[in-house]
Amino acid sequence: MIILNDEQGSPEWLASRLGRPSASMFGKLITGSGKPSSSAESYINELIAERLTGRSKPFYTNEHMERGNALEPEAREAYEFITDYEVQETGFILDDSEEFGCSPDGLVVDHSLGLEIKCPSDSVHVSYLRAGKVPAKYYQQVQGCMWITGRECWDFMSYHPEMPHLLVRARRNEKFIKAMAEQVLAAVETITTETERLV
Repeated sequence: MIILNDEQGSPEWLASRLGRPSASMFGKLITGSGKPSSSAESYINELIAERLTGRSKPFYTNEHMERGNALEPEAREAYEFITDYEVQETGFILDDSEEFGCSPDGLVVDHSLGLEIKCPSDSVHVSYLRAGKVPAKYYQQVQGCMWITGRECWDFMSYHPEMPHLLVRARRNEKFIKAMAEQVLAAVETITTETERLV
């Protein structure tokens, strides 16, 4: 893996992701059950367009997302206090092929462990607390981060400053990672060949 240390959300971070499948979007390539996603073609077209234009697709944000971004440093500090782990912040992490990557919320120093933080709205946080597991919508992202970084486990934290936190640990699912790798690599091949053909 190749760790880039540009701040997440910065122009440099956006440039490093340009035209590359990212773990946060792997759900557009593969379902949680390991089958190809019906949204794969649309996502592939977005990434080809980014390569052809040199522009990233604009990020949609709402008040909950902005609140989550503001609370993330506080949540990371809470995680370090709870676990007594040191967390290293990173930018975009590329696979050795430099064709795809992920943006973890942290890599735990001296442990084969990564971190995903969410700071959702009140009711969504409660739904995560009640379920007590990694939400299905983040399964592909978490497994993708483990695949790209080579980490054995990934902690998922849902943080709310006025409620108990949720902290659950996901472990590598090698069968799913193999299926995911097939879909991501197929997408990369299509993106590369179609970009070259259309230039």
